[in-house]
Amino acid sequence: MAEQEKEEQKAAEVKEEEAGAGETIEDEDTEKNGEGVTEEAEDIPETEDNPETDPDTDSRKGRPEKKTSRKQTKPDKKADVYKDQIAQLEDRVKRQLAEFENFRNRSEKEKQAMFETGARSVIEKILPVVDNFERGLATVPEDKQDDPFVDGMNRVYKQLLTELDNMDVKPIEALGQEFDPSLHNAVMQVESGEYESGIVAQELQKGYTYRDTVVRHSMVAVAE
Repeated sequence: MAEQEKEEQKAAEVKEEEAGAGETIEDEDTEKNGEGVTEEAEDIPETEDNPETDPDTDSRKGRPEKKTSRKQTKPDKKADVYKDQIAQLEDRVKRQLAEFENFRNRSEKEKQAMFETGARSVIEKILPVVDNFERGLATVPEDKQDDPFVDGMNRVYKQLLTELDNMDVKPIEALGQEFDPSLHNAVMQVESGEYESGIVAQELQKGYTYRDTVVRHSMVAVAE
């Protein structure tokens, strides 16, 4: 009995060893089959599922380029808008500068015209004083010419004429000149053996010009 049990145990161990050996062989076959599958997988050509040839993937790759172009277009449009705004501002500034320059020129002309008007008004008021000096000095007798009072009046008269000359106030030449209606005011005609007809024979009141414009016409008598 004991020997039979030993033989049965040996037989069982032998079966177990055979079964284990079979599993090992199946595992090795499976690993070999797996390696083959891997190698075959590596040789599989690129298909639609392959991301390198997938059109959807290619289109997705192209989308960033479109986004980039859009991003580039937007700054270009902004730059054009800014350039237009800068051009408009420059044009506005140039117009304002031109208007200011015109305003300044007009102001200068108006100021000059006002000054001229004021100066002419003052000169017109001074000229009668000059006339009175001339009339008064013309009545002084010859023996009184050296009188201190007369000498003082002569000095004041000459000083007044000098200041008028410095202001560019000039007397108009009339006596012996051909009658000019733009300079002379004829109040009468006289017979003259010295001057020809149309020539100023007498100067009744002296005329003056201020900066080449007539302030007061000469009052004259013209020879017939």
